[in-house]
Amino acid sequence: MKLVLPALLLLALLAGCAAPSGTGAVRLPEAPPAGEPAGTTGLQVAQLRALYGQPAMVRNDGSAQIWRYDDASCRAFFFLYSRDGKTAVWHVETSPRGRGIAADENCLSALRAKIAPPRPSA
Repeated sequence: MKLVLPALLLLALLAGCAAPSGTGAVRLPEAPPAGEPAGTTGLQVAQLRALYGQPAMVRNDGSAQIWRYDDASCRAFFFLYSRDGKTAVWHVETSPRGRGIAADENCLSALRAKIAPPRPSA
């Protein structure tokens, strides 16, 4: 009997957590717009590093790798998958998003400029 009361209280607590709150179901965020910026999909690891440098973060998520690059005004997320023994970019998104597609070319340009070698002055 001593264990029954705590067990019932725990079940009541869990049931309260599972009950819907407010007016309805949870809304998922909208999917990003389709399309990829030119020259991003198909980049292999060495090419991605040459263009954007060392990522701020690499996350392995199942069969995918997610590489994040940071700038003062934006972040870029490259989604890499392996096929036929080669790992390459399949999708890219930026935060904030671009107009009409998931990645903003201005953000990607700013990230590429961070690692570009300085030009000699005249």
